[in-house]
Amino acid sequence: MTPTLIATADPSFAPAAVAELQKAGGQIVAELDPGIWTLELPGDFFALAELWRQNPPIFVRHICPVQTILSLADGVDSVVETAVLTFTHLLEPDWPFSVQTRVLGDLKIKPFDINKPLSQKLTEASGTPLDVRQPFQILSVVLAGESAYLGLSLAVNNLSDWAGGVRRFAREKEQISRAEFKLLEALEIFKIELPPRGRALDLGAAPGGWTRVLRQKEQYVTAVDPAWLHPSLQKDKGVRHLRLTAEEYLADYPDTYDVIVNDMRLDARDSARLMGEYGRYLYPHGLALITLKLPEKRYDSALDHALNILRQHFTVAGARQLFHNRSEVTVYLKKVSK
Repeated sequence: MTPTLIATADPSFAPAAVAELQKAGGQIVAELDPGIWTLELPGDFFALAELWRQNPPIFVRHICPVQTILSLADGVDSVVETAVLTFTHLLEPDWPFSVQTRVLGDLKIKPFDINKPLSQKLTEASGTPLDVRQPFQILSVVLAGESAYLGLSLAVNNLSDWAGGVRRFAREKEQISRAEFKLLEALEIFKIELPPRGRALDLGAAPGGWTRVLRQKEQYVTAVDPAWLHPSLQKDKGVRHLRLTAEEYLADYPDTYDVIVNDMRLDARDSARLMGEYGRYLYPHGLALITLKLPEKRYDSALDHALNILRQHFTVAGARQLFHNRSEVTVYLKKVSK
């Protein structure tokens, strides 16, 4: 079989990702690395890309087309030269592009060894502007074993703008916890615009990473957690800290909010039930984000059960296993329209 695309997922959720790919008609050609596969499709890569652009899968993080396969036997320079000959005329000259290279296994090559010379030569040959941060079109290069897999697509075709779905954020001096990256990635992947100067509820807030991100987004935050918040938040007049459990605050007739977030360490189903109870305290225009912690075994049934609970109270606007998630899935919720 000749591969049509490469797909990427967290190795811990590989069976669920493979099931999503097979449901879309994909047949695995080879596993290049844990959680990375080449696949053959019965149809066109771009048909699947458009289908998943509108209805993204939960566990597959990134896809890219395979339009040519080159041998690494003659070295990196040969791959670069052949790639320039193959793809220069396919680039849209007015749309910014980027080269995204992934090197799998124990190859001694570094992504920079491909990205820099290939980007320069493509720019010189085509006149197409290079934009690594916000490319409109992406030339994907995956090096594995003795082969280089290359394919050109629009950034919107790949499920993630980042190579392999690996989204990195710069660590800030004021950062409280790595959990902040989860919220930042969720806001980005779901294209969420928080309401200006909104009222936000952070359930299980301590030590306050998500609260800090919400404050950066100009939200007034009620942080609910019996534990203390980080000292930097204790001085913030835009933060109200209630030293209660989420269950205690729920019994105390909570306020109503524009945004509710929940990153609590609860079983996915218990967390979904609690979130459902808080749904009544979300404004009609409101939105919510929850991370569902999944068990190591039978995580698929736990996720299905939790999503069904949430659907009784919300519209599930998105569900993804993000790069910064661990054994969990982030779910984007909206108030059910009456």
